[in-house]
Amino acid sequence: MCIRDSNIALNVLLKIENEGAYSNIALNNAIKENRLSGVDSSFVSALVYGVLERRITLDYIIRSYSKIPLRKIETKTKNILRLGILQLLFMDKVPDSAAVNESVNLAKKHKLQKSSGFINGILRNITRAEDKYTLPDEKDRARYLSVKYSVPENIVKLWINSYGENNAEQLLASLNGRAKICCRVNTLRTDADTLIKKLSDEGVVAEKIPFIDNALYLENTGSVERLRAYKSGLFHIQDASSQLCVNFLDAKPRNIMLDVCSAPGGKSFSAAQYMNNRGRIFSCDMFDHKLKLISACAKRLGITCISTLLRDASTNDTALPVADRILCDVPCSGLGIMSRKPEIRYKDDLISNDLPDLQYRILCASADNLAVGGKLVYSTCTLNPDENNKNTKRFLEEHPDFYGIPLKLPNGITRAFDEEPYEITLMPHTCGTDGFYISLFGKKASNLSLIHISEPTRLRCIS
Repeated sequence: MCIRDSNIALNVLLKIENEGAYSNIALNNAIKENRLSGVDSSFVSALVYGVLERRITLDYIIRSYSKIPLRKIETKTKNILRLGILQLLFMDKVPDSAAVNESVNLAKKHKLQKSSGFINGILRNITRAEDKYTLPDEKDRARYLSVKYSVPENIVKLWINSYGENNAEQLLASLNGRAKICCRVNTLRTDADTLIKKLSDEGVVAEKIPFIDNALYLENTGSVERLRAYKSGLFHIQDASSQLCVNFLDAKPRNIMLDVCSAPGGKSFSAAQYMNNRGRIFSCDMFDHKLKLISACAKRLGITCISTLLRDASTNDTALPVADRILCDVPCSGLGIMSRKPEIRYKDDLISNDLPDLQYRILCASADNLAVGGKLVYSTCTLNPDENNKNTKRFLEEHPDFYGIPLKLPNGITRAFDEEPYEITLMPHTCGTDGFYISLFGKKASNLSLIHISEPTRLRCIS
């Protein structure tokens, strides 16, 4: 451990807490700016993600040793304490003396002379204590699990009430440690075996994901963007849950497809590969800069059937073609990806009454464009029935011309609880994926059905 590394980690944590920066972006930028590699890069990453993953636990410990209320402790001081306690109690390779001394030096570096004694006292008291800390009484189950796994009580209660205590605790346990990196093989340019060999030549360990074709787990990637295989457009990063979502959509060559909330574009890219780059995919988003990123990545992958379209998915203001396939992957609370973005759990409005209504408007507006006999996937990367199962149930009750299509689950994918045949909530402990929800709908013929047109009209495309 050195003060430079802990200072870099502190500055990243402050950006996340004070500016709302995304952990992965803030950390990657810091690693590049400070030219970190190898052990230093890994150590800074462990510090940042360790604090983010254990912040509630760390703050609970601070409260038990501090006479000053947590809310009155200055933000820098609080984060230096978090870093110090993390190293004392949850990291094996840092000697206690080094953790204490470097924390005090870090405070002095940031001109926190008054706080340095406070930090020194708390950390030294922890090193002397026989029992470092005691968790809350297990009888208050939500409080106990919240502190143990560092997840807010309202989320713990949501998961217990929705999925049962056993599923809830396994979900909470799955949040510790870094999630696996997954990629989708670009079948327009290569195959899985060839890509595995090319990645091996670059020092990357790649392994086939057993429950979905052309999907790989990656290890030892370093910065993915630096890899020759990535620059050559042989793959794109996409979790297995997201790849399953596209697999259930069953896009075919010559289909017209709408991806109504497409950024960052991974599902559109996978669908284009299923379609063998033949047909039309309209990748839509509200923000022009996100559409430009989609276009750039499509170009890297050699995909030409994607057109980007600037629009608000919750309205029907923009004319769209009638589509054979619609992917409705709506904005959500992100509870299923907390292992990738641990800072999500500390947002104030995660369980929102407004979000399910917005998602439902997007679903209804999107469904208007589905051709008779077509398929529509509604999906989220969250674990909240209000955003998932309840929206699906409401949609089918209020749209009699739609029906649920039973999902054909691949081997290795199992349900964590009872759901309808046309939907599944993927969970890390049952499927080895991010937390994710998928439902699949078809459309019946009716007098109100739209006429299927083969070419879109009146479209204002970005590219």
